[in-house]
Parts: sequence; structure tokens; C-alpha cells
Amino acid sequence: MGLRALIGRLRGVRGTRTSRDAHQLTIDLTTPPRTGAELLARLNAMGLRGVRALSLTRNRSVMVSLTDGTLRVHRAFLGAPESVHRAIVKFLMSSRRAERLAARKLLVAFPIGDDERRAARAPERTHPDDEKLAATLAEWHARYNAERFGGALKRVAVRVSRRMRARLGHYAPAQQGRAAEIAISRRHLRRHGFAEALETLLHEMVHQWQDEEGHPLGHDKRFREKARAVGIGGRAKRVVD
Repeated sequence: MGLRALIGRLRGVRGTRTSRDAHQLTIDLTTPPRTGAELLARLNAMGLRGVRALSLTRNRSVMVSLTDGTLRVHRAFLGAPESVHRAIVKFLMSSRRAERLAARKLLVAFPIGDDERRAARAPERTHPDDEKLAATLAEWHARYNAERFGGALKRVAVRVSRRMRARLGHYAPAQQGRAAEIAISRRHLRRHGFAEALETLLHEMVHQWQDEEGHPLGHDKRFREKARAVGIGGRAKRVVD
């Protein structure tokens, strides 16, 4: 066989293989994904980039989060329509704040199952003995907002949690009729002191900034950069000793 004929034959084989691979990579958007891997494949086909793995959760406070290339989404999104899956991609990938916020609004409005609603515990309230402490933390939230965020953050409730034992604090975005809030662990306050608790408050305020800017919650590069900008470290997670 001559050189030109051989090259032509190899090109034909390469072209056939590419066509077959492209057909195999076609995602059927009419069939709901059954696993996290299938959902990730669908999101990738819709334009998602930079996500290495997808984990399904039952976290009702944070429906979508991204940390170090791992996307965490509530398992209820498996059965969501195509429009919701496209909203996840837009929420994560869009460079426009208005588009991210519109996508976030759609995601927050998506109903989770009745079983999930019944399983959810009633929202915690600050214990009467901790109300003065919570008020002081709220004052610091306003002060930090003015000094380190240029007054850009909304005023949110800051409460002291007696349920929270492993975590130091938590930011919960507004959803399902509940207002956004920051919770600080009472155990953390007692064991580590008020100065440490204020650093935790700032950490949660960076999450609040992520949420209000329409970014996914998480400890990604954007979080670490903002944390350093407001004067704290970008550690992803700290726990009560």
C-alpha cells in the first residue's frame, strides 16, 4: 500500500472513531439522571467547567455549594427539570451578577420533597439567656459591614446556637420563607472566647457576601481572596475542640 493510501485510510478510521465518540457523548436530557455522576455529566454537557466531582446531599440550608472542585447539590435536584439544571450551570458559570442571582432565585424556589420537609427540625431560636450576647454580635456585624465590606451587606439576624456543637458558625441563606441568618456556636464562645467568635462572624459574613453577590457558597478561590481582603484567614473549616 502506498503512503498516500495509508494516510487516507488512517484518516478514515480517525474520522469514524470521532463520530462514534461524539454520538456516545450525547446526553439524553429527557431522562432524569439517577446518580451524582449522571447529573455531573448532564451539567458538563450544558457548559459546566472546572468541577471534578459531584456529591448529593440533604442539606436544606445550602442547596448548592462548590469547594475545591467538588460540587455539592441537594439530591432533590436529580429529578428537577432541564431548566433547573441549566440554572445550576448559570449560577456557577455566569460572569454577570444579575444572571447568577436570577438562577439562584430559581434554585431556591425549587421545592424539595414533602418527606424532606417533615424531616426538617424546627428553626432554632436564641435562648433567652443568650439574647444580650446575640445583640452584641449583631452590633459587630453592622460595624464589620461598614468597615470591611463598605456597607454592601444586608442586615441579617445573628443568633447564638446551643445546638451547634461541632461547627463554630454557620450562614444560612434566605429560602423557603425563612430569612437569611448567621449562627454562632455558644460552645465556641465559651471555649475560645469572644475575639475568636468575632473572627468566625467575619468568616460567615464572607459567605453572606458570596450569597448576596450570587456566587455559590463554599471555600473556593473567590472565598479565600475575600477572606484575606477583610482581614481573616481563608481556612475552609474549623471545628470546636
